[in-house]
Amino acid sequence: MTVSDSGDDRVLFHIDPEKRIATITLNNPKQRNSYDATMRDAVARCLDHVAEDDDLTVVMLRGADGVFSTGADMNNAYGWYGERSPEGPAKTRPSQRRRLTVDRKSFSFYHNLMGFPKVTVGEISGYALGGGFEIALMTDISVIARNTKVGMPATRFLGPALGSLHMFFHRLGPVLARRLLLTGDIIEAATIEHLGIFTETCDPGHEAARAQFWAEKAAKMPADGIVIAKEAFRLVEQSQAYQGEEVASYLFHAFGTNLQFAPGEFNFVKTRAQHGTKEAFRLRDEHFTVPEPPSS
Repeated sequence: MTVSDSGDDRVLFHIDPEKRIATITLNNPKQRNSYDATMRDAVARCLDHVAEDDDLTVVMLRGADGVFSTGADMNNAYGWYGERSPEGPAKTRPSQRRRLTVDRKSFSFYHNLMGFPKVTVGEISGYALGGGFEIALMTDISVIARNTKVGMPATRFLGPALGSLHMFFHRLGPVLARRLLLTGDIIEAATIEHLGIFTETCDPGHEAARAQFWAEKAAKMPADGIVIAKEAFRLVEQSQAYQGEEVASYLFHAFGTNLQFAPGEFNFVKTRAQHGTKEAFRLRDEHFTVPEPPSS
């Protein structure tokens, strides 16, 4: 096993040349493996390494300490746009031109992952939320523990026009995609196992071994054949499912993150500035909790 430097100790990069498998591990467990722009850039460098190494056929994506990823780090939402003030979070909204520039770069990362020329295998456990959920859905082969929480909770404070919309509708189907995006619900993988969204849904604690199994199976395939197949798959998806995705994702995200809130609507950014991130998340969940009606 070879250990390579990702440039960020929150992203671990290992290569097994004999098995032709690389592994990228999100290593930010104190924040449930959420990631900022620096971490995402480190992951991108690791992916570039795999793409350029003819001796590697598969890359596994996983998270440290039993959690895949809770997505983009929201401790400073505007920090993604380079707008942090010396006293803390930004006091003014980023310009729309700044949002478009940054979001175009962000979605370029996701598009590159969707069209990655090697086999991607996801080892999904604990939480796969927001951008972490998107990455899980983008992997070619995904193994997920039944108790893993998945969803797009950020829609509750940034609006439903988030993420790779074409990919959500294609991978999840229109009914589930609308439910998750219009409610911000977080659900367990076991509840959607019958839909076949993930390659394999397994009991908790087995996802690492099962992901390794699938990675080794894929790594046995002819490397040139894999690259040709991946390009063919991308062409089919682009022609059948993802037309317009290249522009729509970052455009709608940039517009959708510049919302104005009416009285009584929950403004996460304002609440976080007043009460701190942890309390803001608690108040968010409290605001959006609607009790189930009694069963008849």
